[in-house]
Amino acid sequence: MFFKNIDLIKALYYSKTASLNDLSIDTGRSIPYVTKGVADLVKLNIVKEIGIRTSSGGRKPATYSLIADTGFIISVAMNQFVTRIVIVNMNNEFVGDVQEFELKLNDNNNAIHSLIAHINATVIKSGLPQDKFLAVGITMPGFIDAFQGNNLSFLQSPDETLVTYIAKQVELPVFIENDSTSIALAEQKFGLPIARSNSMIINLGWGIGLGMIINKEIFKGHSGFAGEFSHLPLHKNGKLCSCGKQGCLETEASLLAIEAKATEGLKQGEVSSLVKYDTVSADNIIDEALKGDAFAVKIISEAAYFIGQGLAILLHLMNPESIILSGKGSVIGKLWLSPIQQAMNEHCIPHLTTYTQLAVSNLGNDAQLLGGVTTVIENLYKLSPQVSISEPA
Repeated sequence: MFFKNIDLIKALYYSKTASLNDLSIDTGRSIPYVTKGVADLVKLNIVKEIGIRTSSGGRKPATYSLIADTGFIISVAMNQFVTRIVIVNMNNEFVGDVQEFELKLNDNNNAIHSLIAHINATVIKSGLPQDKFLAVGITMPGFIDAFQGNNLSFLQSPDETLVTYIAKQVELPVFIENDSTSIALAEQKFGLPIARSNSMIINLGWGIGLGMIINKEIFKGHSGFAGEFSHLPLHKNGKLCSCGKQGCLETEASLLAIEAKATEGLKQGEVSSLVKYDTVSADNIIDEALKGDAFAVKIISEAAYFIGQGLAILLHLMNPESIILSGKGSVIGKLWLSPIQQAMNEHCIPHLTTYTQLAVSNLGNDAQLLGGVTTVIENLYKLSPQVSISEPA
């Protein structure tokens, strides 16, 4: 019965609470269909009635939600150097602490084995039965072929697809997605309202990713690789990018570029509180910038201006309703906004900037973890009955 009502499960997951009328609107289904579907899910102890909504007149509608412990999802958020893992229940609540550990993806043959070991350890540490877990959602950088289940950049597995290999080792279904695409999914479902329909989601991190929401749908392009914003050839600086080309936006505006500029600036005698660190990291630079360090603010502002130049191209091509700054670097918040807006104003036709809102995500550093969960929820229809949501004990 669960598999006949996936649309209702998804709508309840994203809304957390909803009336029958809300669910009818969200799913595009008739009231009779929704009424029967919800009743079936209540009988299965997957959904519960949680109360009666106030009404200005007429019958007060009942509201429903998913029962939190009917199933759990493991979300794995990877960047090039650090991986974070958390368990999430069916009310989209983190269960326990987020586990964080160093895991270098590039030139690391042991990376896939380390990842598997940490996922298995997370399951064991949770104390939850294996059959309580619906699936694992893994989000990571690189050229992700989500249809075939492979990462063409990192984590190649022996003789079978990456998804198949990991699924066998952890004994759970596995879904993978590009980190920036998954962040766009999270922003659409849980973020600012202006990210719902037509929005460009910028993943500020070790690279500069892009997730595109067009007409309320995630746009991946013909081969699934759309959104390589980081590799726009904007600079004639001779700097080699991670993609093998020179002069990409990433070489001047990523967190890696910010780290390199800070290190070089200190060698040249720049006055900054960053001198107290033995090795300057992006986190150090962000922390000191938020405290008002002028040199740290300057470096971030320069990077932000270059990002704004790149966004000017997107504005001319896509004319989005909004641009949302998300990902690891978004914790800098308003420090990005002024220089990005300045660059957009300088390089865009005025009508385009006038009607596009620029905002910082309200999801913070959890955006990618939420993206991993959303990746699973969007693929519920692929789960076999053997791994469907189980009834609570």
